[in-house]
Amino acid sequence: QLHLVESGGGLVQPGGSLRLSCAASGFTLDRYDIGWFRQAPGKEREGISCINRSGVTNSVDSVKGRFTISRDNNKNTVYLHMSSLKPEDTALYYCAAVERIFFRRCVLWLTEYNYWGQGTQVTVSS
Repeated sequence: QLHLVESGGGLVQPGGSLRLSCAASGFTLDRYDIGWFRQAPGKEREGISCINRSGVTNSVDSVKGRFTISRDNNKNTVYLHMSSLKPEDTALYYCAAVERIFFRRCVLWLTEYNYWGQGTQVTVSS
């Protein structure tokens, strides 16, 4: 039983901050790369940020400098801290995991990940 549960979403005004959490159960995150993805209504799901087993991160240009991904293996949790939020950040945010056995830069392709959470809604509006 491998599960990921996102939390921390909500309504925030433009320019505000929010921290999302991705808690794992049934497995230990230190074996996995973790990615954050988002999907807006009528849009395809897109990868935004990921962190590999060694803590090396990769993010798309649209969120660099605003979003920070981190992991706490002792708590079996991955976080996405979001700052300077914009209305276009409004989406359902998902975390996903894939097991890795060697060091490599994590990727932001949906097909790379085989464990997914149910998502948490982030709405940026005044």
